[in-house]
Amino acid sequence: MANSAPGSDVRVRFCPSPTGNPHVGLVRTALFNWAFARHHGGTLVFRIEDTDAARDSEDSYDQLLDAMRWLGFDWDEGPEVGGPHAPYRQSQRMDVYADVARRLREAGHAYRCYCSTEELDARREAARAAGKPSGYDGHCRALDDEQVAVYEREGRTPILRFRMPDTALTFDDLVRGPVTFDPKDVPDYGIVRANGAPLYTLVNPVDDALMGITHVLRGEDLLSSTPRQIALYAALAEIGVGPGTTPRFGHLPYVMGEGNKKLSKRDPQASLNLYRERGFIPEGLLNYLALLGWSLSEDQDRFSMEEFVAAFDVSKVNANPARFDLKKCEAINAEHLRALAPEDFVRRLVPYLQAPGLLPAEPTAEQLDLLAKVAPLTQERMVVLSEIVGMAGFLFVSPDDFAVDPDDAAKVLVADARPVLEASARALEALEDFSPEPIQAVLREALVDGLGIKPKFAFTPLRVAVTGRRVSPPLFESMELLGRAETLRRLAAALEHVPAS
Repeated sequence: MANSAPGSDVRVRFCPSPTGNPHVGLVRTALFNWAFARHHGGTLVFRIEDTDAARDSEDSYDQLLDAMRWLGFDWDEGPEVGGPHAPYRQSQRMDVYADVARRLREAGHAYRCYCSTEELDARREAARAAGKPSGYDGHCRALDDEQVAVYEREGRTPILRFRMPDTALTFDDLVRGPVTFDPKDVPDYGIVRANGAPLYTLVNPVDDALMGITHVLRGEDLLSSTPRQIALYAALAEIGVGPGTTPRFGHLPYVMGEGNKKLSKRDPQASLNLYRERGFIPEGLLNYLALLGWSLSEDQDRFSMEEFVAAFDVSKVNANPARFDLKKCEAINAEHLRALAPEDFVRRLVPYLQAPGLLPAEPTAEQLDLLAKVAPLTQERMVVLSEIVGMAGFLFVSPDDFAVDPDDAAKVLVADARPVLEASARALEALEDFSPEPIQAVLREALVDGLGIKPKFAFTPLRVAVTGRRVSPPLFESMELLGRAETLRRLAAALEHVPAS
């Protein structure tokens, strides 16, 4: 996707954590942020939230960047690009967070909390039993010096907790409209661990403020944390961190999986790698993900990313959960496959034939020419690129490695198939012009007219013997691509295993 130079004040961010494999929910969030930035001629900041050393990994970080490149996303600031707010990995910004945390505490917006986990759990249980909110009860909000000294002598190590305002917080969600949170539902929360490590609740708003983020588009699961962030933005403005403004928020609908349950990153159906391995193309997958909560029009499901960007309006995002329909995703991908230019289609097929060893790392000119000839025979029939192995692998496998699918052989290459294969071999051996029309004519004469067999039954044993499967590209074109010698060799090999009539 072409990069468009930022031309407006709109600044959005995509800030994943490098934990595990990228998933489709994450991609949908990246897609909507990218489209929003490009639609408005704004800036997309790609930021890595890697402060959780126990869960983050360099492998996941590399996978994130690889996924963004494969999907065709470009970003204006971030890893490999740089920018005025570098570094863009939070693990490299710890001194920034430590300084902001100190300033928040000195200004009275944060305080040390010495409560132990056991004490917090006991008070939460008591609150639940009394029918009261079970969030933090403010126990350490106003400790005197004497009590602090007692806790210090006991060897307690405090966390730093943000002091929430005692008034309701309302914001106008870009997707959901006005949303209000009662203060009793948003208690004071931790922003720095006892070991001094900053929490997501601090680093995310701090970076948004310092990087001038104007709009935050993220998943619905983060809606409950929004009032915390709005309160923190106000505190940051007061102590002079960032431009002193609060971003506009838009919370994207849940993506639902099987059984109408939220699609978890642990669900196999959610893994981006799965779709890449199966041979979805970015155009098809992104088109479908764009439909999870948004639509271009009632009568157009397939569109390009250029059309998506031009039409994208976050206020048109549906707040209701969107169900991931694999069949529809496949259908849209198939449409995009059929729309690829022939040479582009061939180029994308190559890695899927290389993976099982049907093509070498450096295919020969002859192999690429053969692929270019079979590609038009398969393009209209394919849903995902990996299907090329089953559809056309028979053309690239060596004679010694060619094998008929056992199930198809058991069902088709039975005794009744012997006269069909024998008559086919005789007819093809005498044929001078080994091209589709003459092949079809001579086989029809030998099998349909000569043996009195209906075409449906006449050509199926032939197809299985030659291609190894009951489903293949057009039979006569496949024979031409195989050539007379290899076609006859495969018929002979099949006959060795077909029982006598």
